[in-house]
Amino acid sequence: MIDPQLCRRVEEASLNAWPALQQLLLDGWVVRFARGFTKRANSIVPLYPAQQDALAKIRYCENLYAREQLKTIFRLTTVVESDPLDALLEARGYQRVDFTRVLMRDLADTRFAAHPAFVQLPRAQWLEAYARIAAVPAAGQQLHALLLAGIRTEHVFGVIANTDGPVACGIAVVERELVGLFDIVTDPDARRHGHARALVESLLGWAASRGAHNAYLQVVNTNEPGRALWQQLGFGDLYHYWYRVAP
Repeated sequence: MIDPQLCRRVEEASLNAWPALQQLLLDGWVVRFARGFTKRANSIVPLYPAQQDALAKIRYCENLYAREQLKTIFRLTTVVESDPLDALLEARGYQRVDFTRVLMRDLADTRFAAHPAFVQLPRAQWLEAYARIAAVPAAGQQLHALLLAGIRTEHVFGVIANTDGPVACGIAVVERELVGLFDIVTDPDARRHGHARALVESLLGWAASRGAHNAYLQVVNTNEPGRALWQQLGFGDLYHYWYRVAP
């Protein structure tokens, strides 16, 4: 049986690990803004039961995002009761997109060693490598840099590199006993050579050496190769989330 307290703990850690540029609290909802860079950092996330009228709050949030020239997006999870709000948003024309699995594994039963090709990079150099591999446009690169600069807990920017430079990139963010993995990407021309596995095992080894006992990550349900890799690495479902995007 999945521990609801563990789910809430991971949900909070994941929000801290991927910070918004600004946010405000609204009767159990966290309203996040990051100038449109990623839905995670530009969405409304219910964290605990609300007391106020939901429709009035939705309209208020729509006005907030309209002021920022952004679509209103809700990130709904199975950590809290989401069915009534989900139904209300659907009736209002919000589209359901990007069903995502939050996965977790225990690090206590495995020892992870850093791969010989694993390299830790300063944030600026890592961002250059990530932008090249993931084909991030210039405007996105600037916002990505601002977002990553906001991480306040211990973290590492890692790559797997060969003679031509980085071929896989990823971030590990430690918050007490948890480590989250983010921005895991492999160069399309270098896939199916074990680089992603080497990167992840290296990041997990780094995190375990800093006291992490459990690792979590997020994978879109349609990413079958990614889900297969995480299953091979011992990750299993913890909870789910999805987005509702305003029409």
